[in-house]
Amino acid sequence: MKGLGEQKTVILCVPCIQAVWACVRSCPTNCTCTQERSCSVLCDRAGLVQIPSEFPCEASSINLDKNSIRLLSERAFGTLPSLKSLSLNHNNISFITPGAFKGLPSLTELKMAHNEYIRYLHTRTFTPLKRLIKLDLADCNLFNIPDRIFIDLPALQELFCFQNNFRRIPGAIRGMENLTHIYLERNRIEAIAYNSLQGLTRLKYLNLQDNRINVIHDRAFQDCQKMEYLYLNDNLLSNFPENSFSGLRHLKMLSLGGNFLRNVSHTWFQDLVELEILHLDRNRISYIEEGAFENLTSLVSLHLNSNDLTTLPFSVFQPVYFLGRLYLFRNPWECDCRLEWLKEWMENYRLVRDIPCASPSSVAGTDLMDVLFDRSPEGYCLDPVELNVTSYSPTPTQESHSTTESKFSSLISKLLLQEGPPGEVSNTTEVFTNTTQVDGLADGVSSGVGGYHATSITCFFQLLPLTAAQAVIVLQAK
Repeated sequence: MKGLGEQKTVILCVPCIQAVWACVRSCPTNCTCTQERSCSVLCDRAGLVQIPSEFPCEASSINLDKNSIRLLSERAFGTLPSLKSLSLNHNNISFITPGAFKGLPSLTELKMAHNEYIRYLHTRTFTPLKRLIKLDLADCNLFNIPDRIFIDLPALQELFCFQNNFRRIPGAIRGMENLTHIYLERNRIEAIAYNSLQGLTRLKYLNLQDNRINVIHDRAFQDCQKMEYLYLNDNLLSNFPENSFSGLRHLKMLSLGGNFLRNVSHTWFQDLVELEILHLDRNRISYIEEGAFENLTSLVSLHLNSNDLTTLPFSVFQPVYFLGRLYLFRNPWECDCRLEWLKEWMENYRLVRDIPCASPSSVAGTDLMDVLFDRSPEGYCLDPVELNVTSYSPTPTQESHSTTESKFSSLISKLLLQEGPPGEVSNTTEVFTNTTQVDGLADGVSSGVGGYHATSITCFFQLLPLTAAQAVIVLQAK
C-alpha cells in the first residue's frame, strides 16, 4: 500500500480542438468568438455599457471598440493569462481604477484611443503590464500624465498620445530607453527643452507636427542618435539653434514645413549625412546660406515649394545637384541668368517642373523651361528684359511722351547701376547694349558693343534736368 507521500500528480493535456470549443462555449453574450486555434473575442459595436463579467480563459485578443463602456473597475477583465491584445477604442471611459489591468500578465498591446472623457490617469494605472509593448492613448483629452506612470513598463516601445492637450512633452517618457516610436502630433506643446527627450537612446520615430512649438533648445535631440524620422512641421518655429540636429547621423526624413523660417542656415544639417527626404515647404524662406546642403550626400527629395524664394544660386545647390526630386513651385522666381543652370538641370533630368516666373515682366507667368536666355557676342548670358507697361490708356501724344520718358529713365538707371571697376566694363556693356536695342535707342548710342566711356556717363548726368523728349534729341544729335 502506497503512502500519502507517494501519490502522483496527474496533468491532463486538453487537445487543441477542445480548447477551441471552450473558447466558443464561454463567449460573452452579444460577442463573437473565433473557432480558430487562437481565441479572439469580438465585442465591438455590441452596445455594451460595462465590461462583460466573464471571458474565455484562453482568449488571446479582445476587441471592445465602439461601445459605451464608462468605468474600468478592479480586475475588470478577470484573470486572462494568454491575453496579448486588448482594444477599448471609441468608448466613454472616464475613470480607470489603478488595478483595472491586474490579471493580464501577457498583455503586449493596449488600445484606449478616442475616449474623450479620460482626463486623468493614476500613477499605477499600467503597473501590472510588465510586458506591454504598444500603448495607444490618442484623442483622450489628456492634459498631462504623471511623470512616473511608465516606470514599471520596461518593454514599452510604441506610445501613441496624439491629439490630446499636452502643453509640454510628457516627462514620463524620459529615460524610457526601449521606446522606439512616439506620436505626439496635434497637441499644444510649446517647446522642446534640452531634457525633454533625455535617455531615449533607441528612439527611431518622433512625431511632433501640428503643435505650437516655437523654441527648440540647443542639443535637444542629443540622446536620440538612432532617430530616423522626425516631424516638426506645422509649428511656430522661426529659427533653430546651431546644434539643434547635432548627432542625428541616422536621420532619414526631416519635416520642417509649415513653419515661419525665413532663411536656411549652413549649420543646421551638418551631421545629417544619411538624410534622404527634407521638407522645408510652406515657410517664408527667401535666403539659403551657401553650404546649407553641403553634407546632405544621401538626399533624394528636397521640398522648397511655397516659400519666398526668388533665386537659387548654383553655388548653394551644387552639392545636391543630382538629387532625385526637387519641389520648387509656388515661389516668386526671378527668371534671370542666375537660374539658367536650373533650367539646364530641368532639361537634362526632367525631375523638376512647374516653376512659373514672377519677374522680369517680359517672362512673368512663363515656366522657366520656356524662357529663352540670349547671349552677348562674347557668349555671356543676358537677362530677359523688363517691360515698361503703363497702368492707363493715354492719348497718342501722352503715350509717346510717357513711353519715351519711361524708356529713357530705365536706360539712365541701368547705366548708373553698372558703375564698377574697369574689369567689369565688358559685362556692363552687354547689359547696356541689350537694353538700348530693346528700347529702340541703339542708334543714339555710339559706343556700340565695344563699350562706353566715363564721358558718356557724364553726358547722361548733364541730361538729367532735361525732359525726356529733349534728351532724346540731344542723344540723336550726338
